[in-house]
Amino acid sequence: MAVTSKWYGNGLLGQYSTTSARRVDWVTDDVVCSLHTATYVPNQDTDDFWDDATNEIAGTGYSTPGLSLTGKSTSYDTGTNETRLDATDASWTTASFTARIAVIYVNTAGATTTDPVLTYVDFGGDETVASGTFSIVWDATGVAKITAS
Repeated sequence: MAVTSKWYGNGLLGQYSTTSARRVDWVTDDVVCSLHTATYVPNQDTDDFWDDATNEIAGTGYSTPGLSLTGKSTSYDTGTNETRLDATDASWTTASFTARIAVIYVNTAGATTTDPVLTYVDFGGDETVASGTFSIVWDATGVAKITAS
């Protein structure tokens, strides 16, 4: 199943704020995908840093602080007026765990209180893998997008 993420409001605000600490270079920064249980409820209005993304999962084949995204790219589609952020699908092999939410954030190599959250995906229900591969297949238009209108 292909998934599309939703933006955290502060993830977008950080790109235009006066402090450069929250600005993101999608291609060169360490953008990470972490997995969380159903008890984490993303708040698009108030969540700003990774410490807000509570209840990270634990299980075989998964390690904190998540998986660094690879193959990252940016593009602009003139037909849809979309700026698109894309990456290789995220995948954990030889895995056994249950996840409900995926959080995309920037690992600044600082504290969790300085790692800005960008987007999240709610799988719509618990997704479980047992001794297999857990994959997140990003939407064909990318991990995240912004539409100019």
